[in-house]
Amino acid sequence: MNVARIFRVELASGARHVVERDGRWHVVEGSIFGAWTPGAELPTPGRLLAPVEPSKIVAVGLNYRDHAAERNKPLPREPMIFLKPSTTVIGTGEAIRLPAGVGRVDHEAELGVVIGRRASRVARARALEHVLGLTCINDVTARDLQDRGVQYSHVKGFDTFAPLGPAVAVGLDAADLRVEGLVNGQVRQASTTAQLIFPVDVLIEYITAIMTLLPGDVIATGTPAGIGPLAPGDSVTVRIEGIGELTNPVEARA
Repeated sequence: MNVARIFRVELASGARHVVERDGRWHVVEGSIFGAWTPGAELPTPGRLLAPVEPSKIVAVGLNYRDHAAERNKPLPREPMIFLKPSTTVIGTGEAIRLPAGVGRVDHEAELGVVIGRRASRVARARALEHVLGLTCINDVTARDLQDRGVQYSHVKGFDTFAPLGPAVAVGLDAADLRVEGLVNGQVRQASTTAQLIFPVDVLIEYITAIMTLLPGDVIATGTPAGIGPLAPGDSVTVRIEGIGELTNPVEARA
């Protein structure tokens, strides 16, 4: 499989996309959402930013069987979707800031699907034509608020609650990828996308029947079992084969 990884980096000239293949980095000429070619080679990529700037993140709840079991919830009959605002997005290396007074805050390691072109009322058979590639996302969640019945937009929508990256893997098959969540180097979540209740093509058909997805929007496909709390001083990583590692420090919000 010919997989390219697209990063967004901070250069002296501003934020640019770069493509990495076999350890060599090239500036992207053109738009990653249209026609592009690899340009000048870079010796090092520079500081990594979130690889895309989505207008919205459409997240899916209870989409792994083992996670539904650990939350003592029945399997959903159709995808349970909610939105995370664009202001939740941070890149690898940036700090997740825990708000004061909200209680327990959890990590949720997830596969993210990056939309490559405008998608509205897309049939399942053509769903993958609208995908640019795959990324890692951490659907950080204020768990105590959720357990008290506060709605998802609140518990999932705090600033910094959607680390995204480090790259968009183009040409990677989402059908059976290892998904792991680690805290301070210890594996807490370990599963595979083969365990998704609703796979990527089903999600795209379902979501685009409701709302239009724009280039750069991200579908967070759900988290496997093993969710757990974060504390200031922790380091949390989402690791997905073929994409890389998304690692963020955790700190208290001032």
